Amino acid sequence: MTKNIFISTMLLGLFLLSCSSSSNVYQLTKNYTPDDEALYKTIVQLDSTFFEAYNTCATNLDKYSAFYSDSLEFYHDKGGFMNSKKEIVEGTKNNVCGKVKRELVQGSIEVYPIKDYGAVEIGLHKFINKEEPNSVPKIARFTIIWKKENKEWKITKVISLH
Repeated sequence: MTKNIFISTMLLGLFLLSCSSSSNVYQLTKNYTPDDEALYKTIVQLDSTFFEAYNTCATNLDKYSAFYSDSLEFYHDKGGFMNSKKEIVEGTKNNVCGKVKRELVQGSIEVYPIKDYGAVEIGLHKFINKEEPNSVPKIARFTIIWKKENKEWKITKVISLH
């Protein structure tokens, strides 16, 4: 009898664990709550607008480019370091537009204020390669440093890890 109770309890536990881990919402930090709710909403909206321009860059390359500061630094674990806005936009045009789509992992964005500068955004996303429709995209970590310049938000630094 106790063996059946043990097995039933284990099966119930596995079922509950599988249900709770199947969610498409991820948090990087346990129990994260924004320090500044208005800033959080602003950065989440900027992320959405920026990556909408990225995903449609074949027709929105100027909009995509306008998000970047002229003093941009881009760190990519596979591609290395770049600090030329022109080269980064050109690389996006040649290697991304019409070929790759970015999807945010819902619930993963965290935003932290940077005093007298702007904010840091940390999150998870994945990239769908349209040229390889059967490939399985991996979830990757990203960090974006946003600077508020003359009432306008600009991306000054990006760390993209795959």
